[in-house]
Amino acid sequence: MNLQTSVKEGPEINLTSLIDVVLLLLVFFMVSTSFVHETDITLRLPQTQTEANNVSSSSDVIEIAVTEAGTYLVNGRLLVDDQQDTLSSFIEEIIGDSREQTVVIRADAKATHQAVVTVLDVVGKLGFVEINIATVILPEV
Repeated sequence: MNLQTSVKEGPEINLTSLIDVVLLLLVFFMVSTSFVHETDITLRLPQTQTEANNVSSSSDVIEIAVTEAGTYLVNGRLLVDDQQDTLSSFIEEIIGDSREQTVVIRADAKATHQAVVTVLDVVGKLGFVEINIATVILPEV
């Protein structure tokens, strides 16, 4: 009589086919994935100009300055308030029907972005095509 119990082996899971399927899925997704191309923004950076190449006369230029407090100066004259309508009517009063002038926007370093965007919005709505934002050119060291 055999009283010893036999050791039962547990069920085996064959992982070879599972690994093959995972590798095939990996290859499939790598081949079929289209990679997203980020959209590019093209910028036209301003070029420095010498004094001889600057705008010929100051009557062709409308200079709008934005102060730290958010007030506007148009050709050196302070506006009554900082409202969009006031700025628009004052510019129309200066230029009349002509929209050929160059608009130069100068903003204080501590001026709010909203004040500068308001000026850009007003001159854009008035139909100006050539709008420049003045930058500070530092001397070379």
